[in-house]
Amino acid sequence: MASYTRSEARDWAREKLNGVAPVVIPTMTADFKRLNEKAVRHDVALTKKHGFIGSLAVSEVPLSVDEHDQFQKIMVDEGGKDYIVVHHAIFNTLEDNIEMVRKAEANGCELVLLGYPPHFFPKSLDDVYQYSKAVIDATNLAVMLFPVPTWGFGRLHPADISKKILRRLVDDCPNVVAIKAEGGMPYIMSAIEVHREFHKEVVISSPLEYEYLTLGQLIDIPFCGTNYSAFFGPTIPRAHKLMRERRYDEVTEIFYQIDPMRKAVGTLGFGGQGLSNRLLWKYQAWLQGYNGGPIRHPTARIYAKDMALLRNATAAAGLNPTSSPDEEFFIGRNPA
Repeated sequence: MASYTRSEARDWAREKLNGVAPVVIPTMTADFKRLNEKAVRHDVALTKKHGFIGSLAVSEVPLSVDEHDQFQKIMVDEGGKDYIVVHHAIFNTLEDNIEMVRKAEANGCELVLLGYPPHFFPKSLDDVYQYSKAVIDATNLAVMLFPVPTWGFGRLHPADISKKILRRLVDDCPNVVAIKAEGGMPYIMSAIEVHREFHKEVVISSPLEYEYLTLGQLIDIPFCGTNYSAFFGPTIPRAHKLMRERRYDEVTEIFYQIDPMRKAVGTLGFGGQGLSNRLLWKYQAWLQGYNGGPIRHPTARIYAKDMALLRNATAAAGLNPTSSPDEEFFIGRNPA
């Protein structure tokens, strides 16, 4: 159960959502028949060591309902007190998402990242409101809204989810506590609009490191997540601390330092056709000591040229990628 009530959710978020949160991707055993608990614990423990305040329990990989429950429970147990496990609310149907968000609450998750299924094709933004409210109302957990082009709502509004709809959800749902501001990418107008309209009421997250490290020097952005920042090891949590101390010259130096890595990601992208390449994300994190290891098929692939590009970029940024050969990534640091 959450450590706050629905009416206390925004106060909880204002206090707790101050930091950086990456993702943890479930690792399977070598026969792909069950979760590798030791690998999951390794990844959660390393996020804590690197200074992250929590992480997303990724759902966009093939897991059964029971396996996903187990995955969340392992993360909650390993994370311990004050570590925020974020429920990834992207399952097949509205009914599935209501079921799973209730399970997440029972499992000890404390924040929900609200997404939308691939087969949800709204006729209007009011449909988006109705779907969102149905999930939000089904839980006492704090919820982070997530306007982003991934959902395909750009055909309804350039900001993906308009300010009008966000306003209705913020006003009508007291457990809406944050907005992950990626609407209208690659442009930043929606992110600016969301901050201007809502930052006094809910926490605004800038999850893209290149936007966070720049816009955060001009406007107050307390939360950077959820995202692929495990690729940078402890660097983005360190930058966040500097940002809160207004040591902007040092933040700027970090921005320039990791430029080779940023450009490598820009070359490869995050994935395709609305689905992040979680195996690619896993390799990025593995370069900084995370577990790596098997993901069930179907999954996107990662090729030798991609691994070379990411490894060389990490070395060029001075972030000391692992010396382990790339073939060990597919086995993982804690094989089972």
